[in-house]
Amino acid sequence: MTWLAVWLFGVGLTDLLRAGSHPLVRRLAVPAGGVALVAVGLLAGLTGVADVVALVASLVPLAGWVALSERSLSRGGGHVEALLLLGGTALSLVALSGLASTPGGLLGDWLAWADLPFSDHLTVERLLLVAGFFVANLATGNVIVRLVLVSVGALRPSANAGRANQTQPSEKLKGGRLLGPMERVFILGLGLAGQITAASIVIAAKGLIRFPELQSAKDDTTSVKGDGIDEVTEYFLVGSFVSWLVALGSLALTR
Repeated sequence: MTWLAVWLFGVGLTDLLRAGSHPLVRRLAVPAGGVALVAVGLLAGLTGVADVVALVASLVPLAGWVALSERSLSRGGGHVEALLLLGGTALSLVALSGLASTPGGLLGDWLAWADLPFSDHLTVERLLLVAGFFVANLATGNVIVRLVLVSVGALRPSANAGRANQTQPSEKLKGGRLLGPMERVFILGLGLAGQITAASIVIAAKGLIRFPELQSAKDDTTSVKGDGIDEVTEYFLVGSFVSWLVALGSLALTR
């Protein structure tokens, strides 16, 4: 699954950059992610004809993912297309992974030279896969969660959020965009270390931490169409479950 790993690295870096606050960084997110994708592939020795074609072709769905997801989060609609593009590209790269060259190159030389923990059992392919899912869980996971929330109505598109004095449920639960990546990376790391039980504790702890905030929303006198307890709870539950599924799915593919 080397192609998938390299593509996820490029997608994750792109989403990480476009989540920044500086306009120039956001504008350069897609080119930077594309360059990183190709560069990592070349460093891993993916220089065969099939490798080059796959890496170059994967730049198109990368740009499409950014365009579709930004449109959906901004104006609503198109969330299904964005998620299908992301998942379909990943499945296609996995299905065609038998055509990929054996990874090595400069990255393989460095891995053989470096004295990394567990380096005796660490291959270039596994290193790329873990790195790809790690970067993707940092920012791409947030985009996936927000797309699902918009699709079920638990989050309003940014273009409509300020209308009629409406606020986002996320304003009741602070820090979600930071806690989400942290919990996903934590679950992924614990799972890779074989501590599945400890990873489940993270899931339980989140509910305990958020409980006081959910209780405070009970006293909110706004209607359900505003930010009442029903909407805030739906936002928390749907967002949490999608975030956990992203982390657990990543863990399953890296083991």
